[in-house]
Amino acid sequence: MPTSILITGAAGFVGQELAASLLTTTGPDTNLTLTDVACSPPVPTSASAHSSRVTSIQADLTSHPVVDSLVDPSIPSRTYDVVYMLHGIMSSGSEANFDLGMNVNLFATQYILDRLRKTMPGVKVIYTSSLAVYGPTEPGFVINERNLPQMPTSSYGTEKMVIELLLNDYSRRGFLDGRAVRLPTVTVRAGAPTQAASSFASGILREPLNGVKSVLPVKKDTELWICSPYTVVRNLVHAKDVPKEAFGDSRSVNLPGIKVSVQEMLDVLEEVGGKEKRGLVEERYDEDVDRIVQGWSPNFDIAWAKKLGFHEDMPLVESVRRYAKEYVK
Repeated sequence: MPTSILITGAAGFVGQELAASLLTTTGPDTNLTLTDVACSPPVPTSASAHSSRVTSIQADLTSHPVVDSLVDPSIPSRTYDVVYMLHGIMSSGSEANFDLGMNVNLFATQYILDRLRKTMPGVKVIYTSSLAVYGPTEPGFVINERNLPQMPTSSYGTEKMVIELLLNDYSRRGFLDGRAVRLPTVTVRAGAPTQAASSFASGILREPLNGVKSVLPVKKDTELWICSPYTVVRNLVHAKDVPKEAFGDSRSVNLPGIKVSVQEMLDVLEEVGGKEKRGLVEERYDEDVDRIVQGWSPNFDIAWAKKLGFHEDMPLVESVRRYAKEYVK
C-alpha cells in the first residue's frame, strides 16, 4: 500500500539524512514531501536514484494559508500517512529573538497539529523535541521519563514542552498518533553551524577536522548527552514503526545517547585528527551559551527507549572517525 510522508525542516542536515534513509530503506511505493522555509529541499545525493518519489516545496509554516495548502486532503499528494516535524528555531536563536521562536516553534507548530487533526485524523506524527524540556538537576541525578518535572530554563525548552503536552493530549483523544522523541545533542553534525547553543559540540570537532578554527564557549569539564547523527536518524525511522499501544499514557521518550565531557571530545579530536587539529580549538568563554548549556542534564536512563526498540549509540571515537571518512576532504 502506498505511503506518503511529509518532513518539515527537511533542508537541514538531519532532515536530509532522514529523507535519504527513508528513500533507501522503504519500498518503491513510499513518497516523500520535503519542505523548508529557506528553500525547496534538495533530494539527498545518496538517494538521487529515488528522486521521482520526492516532492520539494519551499514553505513558510508561520503562514496559515501555506499550511492549509501543504496539508490538503483534497489533493492526494498533500495527504499523509506520516508527518515528521523537524522545523524550528534553535535554542540560542529562540533566546535572541523571543517572538520568532514563539511564532515558529509554538504557534506555527500548533496550527499544523490542528490542521492535521481536522483534515487527517489519526495521522502519525513524529515530533523532534529536546532534552531542553528539563531543567538543571543535582549532580549525578539520572533522568527518566517519569522522575523529574519539566522545568525548562530556556524559551526553546518551554516551546518544546508545550508542543509535547499538546501532542500527548491529541494522541490521548485519538486526534493524532503522536510520538515526541527528545533528541540528544547531535554530534558530529555535518554542514554549517546552527543557532543551537549546543552547536559548539559539533563545531569543536567538525571545523578543526576540516582545517578551520573553532571556538569553545564552555568549560572543558562540562558534560553533555550526545548522539551520533547515524543513530539519531536510525531512531527517527524506527519511531514511526513503534505500535502506538506501546507508549501507554505518554508519547514522549528520551532517545538513547552517550555522556561525554568536553575534554573527552577534545581528546577524541586529537586521537582522530592529531595535535595540529586539536590546536585549532580556541577556548573563549561565553556566559550566555554556558547558562543555557548548564541547564541541560547529561545523565539519562534509556531503559524505556530500549524497551520501545530504539537503538543505542556508538562510541564517540567511532562516530568521529566515520565523519572524517565521509566528510573530510
